[in-house]
Amino acid sequence: MTATGGSPGNRVLVVDDDAGLARALAINLRAHHWDVTVATTGAAALDEAAASHPDVIVLDLGLPDVSGLDVLAGIRGWSTVPVVVLSARQLGEDKVDALDAGADDYVTKPFAMNELLARLRAAVRRSQPAEVTSDPVVTAGRLRIDLARRVVERDGAEVRLTPTEWSLLEVLVRHRGRMVGRKQLLQDVWGPGYDTETNYLRVYTAQLRRKLEDDPGDPRHLITHPGAGYRFEV
Repeated sequence: MTATGGSPGNRVLVVDDDAGLARALAINLRAHHWDVTVATTGAAALDEAAASHPDVIVLDLGLPDVSGLDVLAGIRGWSTVPVVVLSARQLGEDKVDALDAGADDYVTKPFAMNELLARLRAAVRRSQPAEVTSDPVVTAGRLRIDLARRVVERDGAEVRLTPTEWSLLEVLVRHRGRMVGRKQLLQDVWGPGYDTETNYLRVYTAQLRRKLEDDPGDPRHLITHPGAGYRFEV
């Protein structure tokens, strides 16, 4: 079921096999001016993601045909669209697995609608270009980071980053040479209410190191200050 004609930035794909919940989500989202597409299976979700090009995806992990993580992997094979996982699974390892697979956020059921709306807005905002107020191109060893074009190159080849990976890297690069505290990073990248979600930083920093560092176990650029924060070194 697809709704068309929405404005850029407000197209959402809801993927959930609970038809009642999906319908309720669609009604609430449309009431807040979102253009909603609904899919109730993993296969339909992949088809709709390719056809409707949503600005953000709400993805349930418990789908009837394939795992939500498999859907996420399929989407990440060609797209960096923000994905907010919506799941009844509340164990920490489930959240980490979803973030490791490329999710941008994780909301557990039951949830407050205003919280989900805030997280969707934040996910879309992270995927939008930010204003550049200094030299937009930063060179760090084999890396070339273009803040204006939102592009990272390693040895001349573009590195694909998710919107959340880019947002985290962008904050650190803008403060290069200085430690950015964990609380500030969480607020700048994910928004208010994430002050204690330090596992997000651990997961996404590890993902960035795997993509950008020569030796992720001994990083040159993405430096951890244990218990305090992170620093980007050129």
